[in-house]
Amino acid sequence: MAGPPVVIWEHEVKPLLRYRELVPRLEEALGKFSRRDSAEVIQPTRTTVPLQKHSGFLGLMPTYMENDGILCTKLVCFYKREDGSKLPSTNATVVLLDPEYGNVKAVMDGELITSMRTAAVSAISAKFLMDPEAKVLAILGTGKQALSHYNAFTEMFSFKEVRVWSRTRQGGERFCSSVSGPVMICASVEEAVRVADAIVTVTRCTEPVLFGQWVKPGAHVAAVGACRPNWRELDDVLMKEAVVYTDSREGAMAESGDVILSGAEVFAELGDIINGTKPALREKTTVFKSLGMGVQDAVSAKLVFDQWKAKASHP
Repeated sequence: MAGPPVVIWEHEVKPLLRYRELVPRLEEALGKFSRRDSAEVIQPTRTTVPLQKHSGFLGLMPTYMENDGILCTKLVCFYKREDGSKLPSTNATVVLLDPEYGNVKAVMDGELITSMRTAAVSAISAKFLMDPEAKVLAILGTGKQALSHYNAFTEMFSFKEVRVWSRTRQGGERFCSSVSGPVMICASVEEAVRVADAIVTVTRCTEPVLFGQWVKPGAHVAAVGACRPNWRELDDVLMKEAVVYTDSREGAMAESGDVILSGAEVFAELGDIINGTKPALREKTTVFKSLGMGVQDAVSAKLVFDQWKAKASHP
């Protein structure tokens, strides 16, 4: 008989999830996904249920990794919030199941998992697509994803300068107080990105906020916000002039307003680069459009659960 599921809260997830262990597992999983081997990863495109009264959506993200013995799903609610809203823009729960018996093994807070796995995948895109001599990082947005991306990028790469743009002064001040290193708060998006070698967009914007005319040739953009077909962060000029990569081609064609509305061609998935089937054109201006995938949550949840079991057996 299977016992009751373990419940792992956010404060318990935090010490169990570290980028140095998460990044290589995600890199391997992205490669498996792009090989399209049914025994490796079965992951349907995210199903969404509109929450019209609350200007949001419920997303369901199941994944089965047969060879790894991982069965997992994430339930994530995401919202279009007004500026200054105190309500969260996302809220997530991850459920890990036993694939043989079908019982729930663990229920864990998905907020930190979502933030960290998203930032880790963006950093993997930068590892392959960013100029290795990159000196300036720009982050557009100052929420949870901005903080996780700052932590991942500054841990994995050596930048001489980090520029940040926020819609509000309070957001910029809050971000500065949350990070350990120096940042430059910029008054405009253009000021933040003009000299940036790497740009991360983690905004709530539904209309373009980053314009191609401001992006210097050869820069790498990790675009994380705008996860609906009618939401945008990037303008047509940038989308059509850059080489566009994504985590899932199918997901981008179904969910990414930046891809759909611009008519831009997706050159490759990140996993294609990892597998060596498509080149990493780091000398070009590149965009990595991140939608987030169930396989990323599944690998992260498995890591958390394994670490939790090891800690429980050796308190």
